[in-house]
Amino acid sequence: MKNYFLIVILSLFVSCNKNTRIRSEKGGIDVVTNIYYNASKGLDDHQQIVISKINYWDRNIIELVPNINIPEIIDSIFYIRDSIYFNAGSRTQAKTLIFKEREVHEMPKNLYQKKHGAIWVNIPIYGYDKRKNLTDTILYGKKQFKRFQVFTPENYSIFYITKTDTILPYSLNPIADQDYGGRLERIDSYDKKRDLFTTVVLLPRKHLDKEAEEIFEYNYAIDHMYLNPRQNEK
Repeated sequence: MKNYFLIVILSLFVSCNKNTRIRSEKGGIDVVTNIYYNASKGLDDHQQIVISKINYWDRNIIELVPNINIPEIIDSIFYIRDSIYFNAGSRTQAKTLIFKEREVHEMPKNLYQKKHGAIWVNIPIYGYDKRKNLTDTILYGKKQFKRFQVFTPENYSIFYITKTDTILPYSLNPIADQDYGGRLERIDSYDKKRDLFTTVVLLPRKHLDKEAEEIFEYNYAIDHMYLNPRQNEK
């Protein structure tokens, strides 16, 4: 049942698209959800899930997908570029992943059909055209957010957008990002029928995960070797 709820939550996500704002060249994004069961009776019965640990450097993305119950264990690793992705295998196999070889010798998969980790979809938020703007608020003691709400017969959701001119290679909803001139970083949602309250949070960071950084550095070292063959013969 909890896995079903997770799939529903992931369906809110959409990929980012191109616009005129500044593109971040290197960093990470954690996508985290908190699920509160029987929410009307209190918030004690809850679970936190790290859905995805996205790492990017230039146009290349390494996504680490932690185990739902034990986040220290990585269940899946994906190599992503533009609108395609490849399964990078286990941690050991991913250490010797060569981007260019994988692109040449393996059939790419459609990013919008990926079912695990962060889910890229190209559809708008359900009920977005009937949204209602709310007053701005401050979260985490210092960060200001614009807000809007969406009512449906089954759900009530509030969306939080922070002001920024920097775009990331993943977005919870690019349409909202563009319309509100910022980045959608949090969604609070209450499922009336299931008495389920969820928060989905996007957490940008400047540093890379160690596993991903090793994969990037390995590939850039190979690129340097092929670009400067004579230098490497010395």
